[in-house]
Amino acid sequence: MLKPESFPIDKIYVPVKRRKTLKPEVVQEIAESMLEIGQQTPILVRPDEDRLVLVEGLHRLEACKALGEGAIIALLVSAEEAHQKTHSDPGLEAEREKMERLRKLRLEKEAADKLAVAAKAASPTEAALRQREQTIRNNPKAKSSQSGRARSGSAPTTLSDWIKQQERNGGRY
Repeated sequence: MLKPESFPIDKIYVPVKRRKTLKPEVVQEIAESMLEIGQQTPILVRPDEDRLVLVEGLHRLEACKALGEGAIIALLVSAEEAHQKTHSDPGLEAEREKMERLRKLRLEKEAADKLAVAAKAASPTEAALRQREQTIRNNPKAKSSQSGRARSGSAPTTLSDWIKQQERNGGRY
């Protein structure tokens, strides 16, 4: 079992290939977390002559640098262990990132599909209403029957209309 140790940050070399994967927003989140609860997970380093080479934990290392720390908690692994880590983990990480991108694309596509379905569902209803209005406007019988229904079935708007309606219906007022 490896024992976590404290190592000087300036003695840790970060390979160029690893530096390219740096995400500043992740560093910021980790730095904020470290301010609150400290470093929870040690980074992995391997010996290389007079320096240490970062195997895993770039964002944690950069977060400690951003906080002005001089040392970081790390596990010292052998070159063989580091070799196994570097050949298995980047592939897994790349696969995880790919799956996350695909998941986001799928969710975006599902949302777009739902909007398209909603738009199609609204369109036939609106088109049917417009067609019905057009038919009523162009059909004199429809106009007169509509206006006749409106007159007899609707409530009068003025007192004189109400009196006329009562007289037509033979009622008293």
